Amino acid sequence: MRRQFLSLNCALLLIISSCLIVSTIPAFAAERVVLKYRIFRESMSVEEISTFAQTGKLPTSLQIYLTLARQDPKAIRQYFIAPVKVNSVILDRVLNSPVGNVILDEMSQVIHTPSRKADRQALRSALVISAREDGQVTLLEILQNYPTTEIEVEGERLESAYRQLRRLQVSLKDLLGL
Repeated sequence: MRRQFLSLNCALLLIISSCLIVSTIPAFAAERVVLKYRIFRESMSVEEISTFAQTGKLPTSLQIYLTLARQDPKAIRQYFIAPVKVNSVILDRVLNSPVGNVILDEMSQVIHTPSRKADRQALRSALVISAREDGQVTLLEILQNYPTTEIEVEGERLESAYRQLRRLQVSLKDLLGL
């Protein structure tokens, strides 16, 4: 019994130490987003998208691009900034389950790496980091916290990604009985 208790204490100490070390390492985050609508592709910095999402001011290249793609900038902006409240600990647990893998696979059809490899892991990381900061997630935060230098976003499906976040929020509430 005492030996089990010591093993548990050692494991707990190792986990806490790992978390402290990881939390002090600077985050590797996305710098560029390739926004895709049908045949149109526009590469821009995460900072440009962030400015658009926060202020509504469109860079000229994005304004032309959205016009050509026949997209409403106000709707796109709303998808980027609308918050979804989640508990980061519970979110992490759910996303590391079979149900979470299905959710991640669906969302990675919209937000993904250029190579389409390790999409699930990258998205899980971005979601949990986003939720940990303020107890909520936005699509903008996911882009800002995505752990690759470049992200591809299927613009026509942004609304779908937002709806998936909302479903995740409802599922977490149901799971907690709230």
